[in-house]
Amino acid sequence: MKAARCPQQEDRVRRRVSQQELAEQSRRETAVSRRLVFKATAASAVLSCFRPLMRIAEAGRPQFSSLFFVTDIPVNPFRRRRPGRNRHVGVECLLDLMGGEKVKFYRSRRRSRLGGRKGLIAPDDVVLIKVNAQWKYRGCTNSDVVRGLIQRVLEHPDGFAGEVVLIENGQDWGSFRCDTGHQYGNSEVHANANERSHSFTYLVESIFQDPRVSSYLLDRIGRRWIDQDDHEIDGYRRFEDVSYPCFTTAAGHRVELREGIWNGTGYSQNLKLINVPVLKHHGGAFLTAALKNTYGILSMKDGHSDFRHYSGLGQTCAKMIVSVRPPVLNIIDAIWVSHYSLEGYPPGTTTRMNQLLAGQDPVALDYWAAKYILHPIDGAEYHDPDIPEIRVWLDDAAEVINGRGGLWRPREGLRAGKVRRGEEQMLVHSADASQFLEERRSARIDSRS
Repeated sequence: MKAARCPQQEDRVRRRVSQQELAEQSRRETAVSRRLVFKATAASAVLSCFRPLMRIAEAGRPQFSSLFFVTDIPVNPFRRRRPGRNRHVGVECLLDLMGGEKVKFYRSRRRSRLGGRKGLIAPDDVVLIKVNAQWKYRGCTNSDVVRGLIQRVLEHPDGFAGEVVLIENGQDWGSFRCDTGHQYGNSEVHANANERSHSFTYLVESIFQDPRVSSYLLDRIGRRWIDQDDHEIDGYRRFEDVSYPCFTTAAGHRVELREGIWNGTGYSQNLKLINVPVLKHHGGAFLTAALKNTYGILSMKDGHSDFRHYSGLGQTCAKMIVSVRPPVLNIIDAIWVSHYSLEGYPPGTTTRMNQLLAGQDPVALDYWAAKYILHPIDGAEYHDPDIPEIRVWLDDAAEVINGRGGLWRPREGLRAGKVRRGEEQMLVHSADASQFLEERRSARIDSRS
């Protein structure tokens, strides 16, 4: 079953750049995107994918935001055989696509398609995966995608000795069992997965059963406030007009989100945040994706709830990202898109798209996801990211992030630099997951012959 697409997406995906064209273009410019060229509007304004892939400013920061778009993810994304049975074709295709553009998932001494010295995840990292578990059905993050992501972390080529921790603050409504009754009228388990029983808890307790994989629901500490020098009690600290959690994981790692990992005498920075939101409609913000999912880590009990609903939305998102802890990677889950409901229910308010969109610039990601995935589903004006109601908070977020130095922590693998809303400053690299799978199968057959 192919992903449902709008005609604009079909046009964009069909338009490929030949190798000869790339060779000619590379002689004229410093670098060129080697993937697809997308249409920017129905009026055929073409995105600037023929611009250099990465023009480097004097400070060494990119002048363009790279986005990675995976389409046609198979409905059944896992292998049936036990070796690699937790590998998700969409996640595999995404990491391969990123690696081809020198955004390596693994920080490793061994150079490979997915690894290198400037990679994102080191073998001793504590990796927090922020999911949406405030809702269930298709209103929560697809746990099949999360399963594939966890598997890839555990397969670090240097041997993974850290910990993967699923986190969420459902603001008193969260449940890793995907059984919340809030807004649903029932307490049934209904994960956003091919198997409805495959909740986040099921992943931790049944799929992996690994001491390196755990979860921590922040709802239980959302009303507890701790001092800066408290490294024992689990709770929240206030910072400006936001807040962030401090807690000890199942494996004994003391996570203090803004500062790092407390080791008894100081902080280490082997703490990585991966943000995995589900793309959907939101009644107040009109869309929720990378920015708002990171914002969801804070505690609404910190006294600033009125401000962030919604005049201070963009500023709040930005502060959580640039001044607390920026994700080294955002993966927008667009397997199922809830275009007409926040809850992801009833089914008629959702559409299967079988897509993933990833990158390090959350502003560019949210803009592009709204314009080319969410908005084309129903054509609703309120999903167009160029309307003032959305543009204002995206611009607010960009202003605060860039005003505080942008997203530039190269020692931690974060190299986005400035965040951007303008399409002319985005480079979109794309791959077809079904085609990727077929190529892998053909390569295996050839290697045996």
